[in-house]
Formats: sequence, C-alpha cells, structure tokens
Amino acid sequence: MPKILFLGDIVGRPGRNFVIERVAKLREELGADIVIANAENSAGGAGITKKIADSLTAAGVDAITLGDHVWDQKNFENEIDQLEQVCRPANLPEQNPGRTHLIVEKDGFRLGILTVLGRNYLALKSSCPFRMVDAKLNELASQCDAVFVEAHMEATSEKIALGWHLDGRVAAVVGTHTHVPTADGRILPAGTAYLSDAGMCGPYASVLGRDVEQVVATFLDGMKRRFPVAEDDVRIAGCLIEVDAATGRSVSFQRVELAK
Repeated sequence: MPKILFLGDIVGRPGRNFVIERVAKLREELGADIVIANAENSAGGAGITKKIADSLTAAGVDAITLGDHVWDQKNFENEIDQLEQVCRPANLPEQNPGRTHLIVEKDGFRLGILTVLGRNYLALKSSCPFRMVDAKLNELASQCDAVFVEAHMEATSEKIALGWHLDGRVAAVVGTHTHVPTADGRILPAGTAYLSDAGMCGPYASVLGRDVEQVVATFLDGMKRRFPVAEDDVRIAGCLIEVDAATGRSVSFQRVELAK
C-alpha cells in the first residue's frame, strides 16, 4: 500500500535547508512513496521562488503546494506556470496563473493533490472550498486512484467541517497555515485521514517561525515591525498516511516530527 509523507509549511531558510538536507533520508526511513510539502513560506517567510521550488524538488519533494502567500514574492506569477510539480490553491479566481491540482504517479498508483483556501480570516479572494473540492473530485475521478486535499485555513472549524464533508471520498484532508501541529490526527469513519494542522518545517523557538522579541514587542505596544525568520530549534513536522490503492481510502495515520 502506498505511503504519502506530507510536510507542513516550510518557513524561511532554516526550514527549507533542513528539508533539503533530510527529506531523502526521511523518505527512506519511513518508506514513503510520495512526498508532498507546503512551501508557501519558504522564501524569507512569505512566498516562494522558482529557484527554491527547484531546489526542493531536486532534494526529493514530489509535489509542492501553496497557500495565501502564493503571490508574495515578486515575479512568481510569471514563474509558476514553468513549475510542473507546483500547484496553487484551486479556489483562487480562475484567471490566476498556475496549476489547480497535481497528479503524481508512483509504481502505477496515481495520487491527485490539491489545496483549497479557507474563507475565514484570510485576505485572498477565493471561492467556496467545499464546492471547489466537489468539482475537482468530479474532474479527477478518471485520472487518479486517490486524492489528497490540503485545507489551508485559519479556522479549525472550517477544516474539520471539510474533513467530514469529504470523508470516504478522498484519502486525506490535512490542514496547514497556522504552523502549530495539532493532536487530532485520525482516520474518519469512512476512511479519510484527517489532521487539523501538520505544523511547520522551521524554527520552533519562535512565534510561528518569526523572531520572538519582535513579535512580543508588537503585541505589547501595537507598533508595526519587521518580523524576521527565527533560527533556533529547527524541526520538520508533518504526517505519514498509508492508502489502500484499490479503494482510495486511508488505512493508517501517524504524525511525523524530526528535530535538527
């Protein structure tokens, strides 16, 4: 049965360097067949570039997903169409460049991969994530054996609701965006693996990957400051999901966390 390794939001240079350094070995140790990583914060903590995407795929990441920081890096909107292993959130306006899903094949197993943005507390314009996934499942029905859905959302309730909405119809619904790993990973009754947030690949001696002193100071006085990416306690966080290729449903789930 194929195993999918998903890595939570890669944050800045510390996060991406650790992923690049360890992903091949981690894949081997866990027996992962397909590796997916959210890399929307991999460039200075906000956005991604073609150079970074290429370095991650060269290191062994099969598919790169993005989120609400997709367009934060200058000129990336002109680079994304060149990146065959990168998809942007599917429920952005259809005029946006980039792929709305990916299909990764390994030993005859075809995995569809897509991300949807939440509509609570996120600034980017997006359509209903529930209806978008429904439409994508119809589109992908004949093209893949299972589907992995990333829920890039702020509201935990929205993520959980999407998990129940898709239970039995996709292999997994895994949340990202908040950078804080949750303890609710499980297989839902109809066979969909679920996790509210995979956490981040980055520095945990931080506030969501950013320098503690600067963030705390802003909470105290309300003044705007730069929030540089922190450096210490760098970890990889995510999950490993085993899928029954015959049914497209998950049979096992485990959280993954690795300290540098």
